[in-house]
Amino acid sequence: MISLISIGLLSGLFFSITFILNRIMSLEGGHWLWSASLRYAFMIIILTGFISLLKGFDTIKGLGRLFLNNWKFWTLAGTIGFGGFYSLICFSSDHSPGWVIAATWQLTIIATLVVLMGFGRSFPKKVWLFSIIIFAGVLMVNLSYVQMLSIKELLMGGLPVLIAAFCYPIGNQLVWEAINGNPSLPKIDDPLVVNPFHKVLLLSWGSVPFWIILIAIIRPDLPSHSQIVNTALVAIFSGIIATSLFLMARNRAYKPSQLAAVDATQSSEVIFAIIGEILILNAPLPNSLAIAGICLVFIGLALFILFQEIEKK
Repeated sequence: MISLISIGLLSGLFFSITFILNRIMSLEGGHWLWSASLRYAFMIIILTGFISLLKGFDTIKGLGRLFLNNWKFWTLAGTIGFGGFYSLICFSSDHSPGWVIAATWQLTIIATLVVLMGFGRSFPKKVWLFSIIIFAGVLMVNLSYVQMLSIKELLMGGLPVLIAAFCYPIGNQLVWEAINGNPSLPKIDDPLVVNPFHKVLLLSWGSVPFWIILIAIIRPDLPSHSQIVNTALVAIFSGIIATSLFLMARNRAYKPSQLAAVDATQSSEVIFAIIGEILILNAPLPNSLAIAGICLVFIGLALFILFQEIEKK
């Protein structure tokens, strides 16, 4: 369990880069749709080259066959888990600072529990308590800065992230359910899908129709050189490294309570985002309420670990 939590925290560190770079691109005037769609374009290019280099192009062909054999499933999971999730996150960046988005994003802790229940998974009631403790800590961090925000920032920056908080666990859980034999979904039992990099590539392919349709409808101005570079960095650090680490931790979980604990580690993004904005964007230091909230986050994570260790005995 400690290993799962550690991997989850590391993924949270890389995920936090997303909020900071997206805010930088927004302040520079880059359109949110390019920040979102180019990330997955870069991910597809980088992952294809990376996998081909390490395992040969035959692996890419195998993944292509796996995708085509279940293209409806991968398009559904990719559209919800990658397309819907990240387009809403980038849209929010035009209206709120990165720390607000990172804090609001922690609603995914509660959303994950709802999603797991929706798929018929059960877990001890204590898991709800631990998640609420983490969420309360995140809420305290958010409230510590609420006086700096307008109603528009709260709505335009918060509401899309609330929806995204459900999109991401739904997309991830669809893949987990298919791999683990949910009879309502196509059985994905190819050994290629065990590799988290392969899974990210398959989901990225699945999100392509969503991005094409969205670009055709909105028709944004072309991105600047700076936006292209920053989006490439997001693709590497967050899209590939963070997502792969996160999926690796989820794949190693064998109980719903462990899945919930891994997902809860993403609350660390708030802390990393605050530190990043302080160092890069000269954001103010957290006040006492924010520091208390950060402590609650880690108390909740510690309780997750302690509960698993007691359960083993």
